[in-house]
Amino acid sequence: MAKDVRVRYAPSPTGHLHIGGARTALFNYLFARHHGGKMVVRIEDTDIERNVEGGEESQLENLKWLGIDYDESVDKDGGYGPYRQTERLDIYRKYVNELLEQGHAYKCFCTPEELEREREEQRAAGIAAPQYSGKCRHLTAEQVAELEAQGKPYTIRLKVPEGKTYEVNDLVRGNVTFESKDVGDWVIMKANGIPTYNFAVVIDDHLMEISHVFRGEEHLSNTPKQLMVYEYFGWEPPQFAHLTLIVNEQRKKLSKRDESIIQFVSQYKELGYLPEAMFNFFALLGWSPEGEEEIFTKDELIRMFDVARLSKSPSMFDTKKLTWMNNQYIKKLDLDRLVELALPHLVKAGRLPVDMSDEQRQWARNLIALYQEQMSYGAEIVPLSELFFKEEVEYEDEARQVLAEEQVPDVLSAFLANVRELEPFTADEIKVAIKAVQKSTGQKGKKLFMPIRAAVTGQTHGPELPFAIQLLGKQKVIERLERALQKNFS
Repeated sequence: MAKDVRVRYAPSPTGHLHIGGARTALFNYLFARHHGGKMVVRIEDTDIERNVEGGEESQLENLKWLGIDYDESVDKDGGYGPYRQTERLDIYRKYVNELLEQGHAYKCFCTPEELEREREEQRAAGIAAPQYSGKCRHLTAEQVAELEAQGKPYTIRLKVPEGKTYEVNDLVRGNVTFESKDVGDWVIMKANGIPTYNFAVVIDDHLMEISHVFRGEEHLSNTPKQLMVYEYFGWEPPQFAHLTLIVNEQRKKLSKRDESIIQFVSQYKELGYLPEAMFNFFALLGWSPEGEEEIFTKDELIRMFDVARLSKSPSMFDTKKLTWMNNQYIKKLDLDRLVELALPHLVKAGRLPVDMSDEQRQWARNLIALYQEQMSYGAEIVPLSELFFKEEVEYEDEARQVLAEEQVPDVLSAFLANVRELEPFTADEIKVAIKAVQKSTGQKGKKLFMPIRAAVTGQTHGPELPFAIQLLGKQKVIERLERALQKNFS
């Protein structure tokens, strides 16, 4: 590429890192790293009333958690700062004044009430997309001076060129054209001295030498306004790539009110999802590698990332695929890290005390290891392991059916007798005891294992039986076997 690759992700601190924002940040990151470039995180905090406390910190923290180790931001000065828009107001004012001096912008004294009346009149006349009439565009210098002397507040609007076609060679969509007649003179600076998004973003991208802009397709309609600013200053615009929408499983645009999908990265973190699995999953939301493989390391994704393989169709956020993918990562996870991921959820649910003895901690470690193959995320350990924390066993319907079979009393009685004598009470010794029951009763396979599992766990499916029995403990297993033998399941 002719110039150094510099990309940016520019969140507003009006909330936490959303999955849509995370996907945008990740594609910027992959592109920058693939081309040996830099990634800037710029904080667009000019919507002061909507900024939330801790929003900025949350955005940066969750980007880092995902593995997006950006190069420049408020906490990493790369020489292109300040990186907060509220700290750049003097810069924007300088460029606004330039446009005013060159006659490319003007002061607009129309009140909000006047503007709303204009819009209503245009709608009544059948105009679907009302535009500003431009009446302040023609004020004389004397009229402007008089209105200012009266202390009338004003915004500053850009003069939209007439009869102009703007063309963008979008990296995702190809050539897209816009007509200037579809855009009315628009506000570049509000009456309070705060620049509007479409103006500030151009100044920032130019001064920060941004070469490529990856952003959501909802920003496509902003592009002609931004191109006008680039043109007036004689600057070269970056290359744009407008990423397709993320849709839910009903193929509807993802809305923050959609409760069928968990929408914020911090929520996945709290549930015990792995950042490397989330990174992998987000990379496949609107981009596809060659071949059928879906599990990749960060380095592999960086090496393979090619904008030519960005999708032109909406990307479905498939929750089942995400849990499957996270499970693939959990299966290969070091046990210490899995314990770190899952144990807090057992404590939070009140299953285990905050201050555990060494013996309790080892028991918890063994319990978590037992479910490593099944677990899709850390918090899932709580429902998965519920049977270990109940005083009395609860029998599922399938377990009741198994316990109604005619061989069951013989199998359970023989196993109970073996368990009473079992020392030490370990998985290996329990395997030996089950083998002895097979020999003494002549039962094997499901006829042998299913009644034991159903009696001690209340379930017909679950983790490896000898290990489950060991973790339940000798006394509890004896009590459950005795109870199953006393009950009538027929």
